[in-house]
Amino acid sequence: MNIYDKAHELAKALKESDEVKQLNEARVEIDKNEEASKMLQDFTNIQNELQQKMMSGEQPSEEEMEKIQKMYEVLQLNPLLSKLFETEQRISVIVQDVHKIINEPLQGSTS
Repeated sequence: MNIYDKAHELAKALKESDEVKQLNEARVEIDKNEEASKMLQDFTNIQNELQQKMMSGEQPSEEEMEKIQKMYEVLQLNPLLSKLFETEQRISVIVQDVHKIINEPLQGSTS
C-alpha cells in the first residue's frame, strides 16, 4: 500500500464531497454579489492582519478583537456569507476528524 496514493484518494474524496461542492457553490454566489464579496474581502484582510500580528508574537488589542468579532456577527446576517461560514465549519470538522484518524497509529500504546 502506497501512503501517497491513499492521500490522493482522500483528497479526491474530499473534493467530491457534498461539503466541498457546497463551499464552491457558496463562493460562486458570493462572487456574483458585489456587496457580499466586498464584505468578505474586508473581513479577510482584517483577519489576515491579526494573524500576521500573532505570528510575529504580538497580541492583537482588545479593540481589534472586538472589531473583528462584531464584523463577523454582521457578516453572519448576510445569508450568502452565513452559508459560506457554516460550510467552512463543517469542512473544518471533517479535516479535524481525519487528522485524528491519521494520528491514531502515531500515538504510543497505552496498554
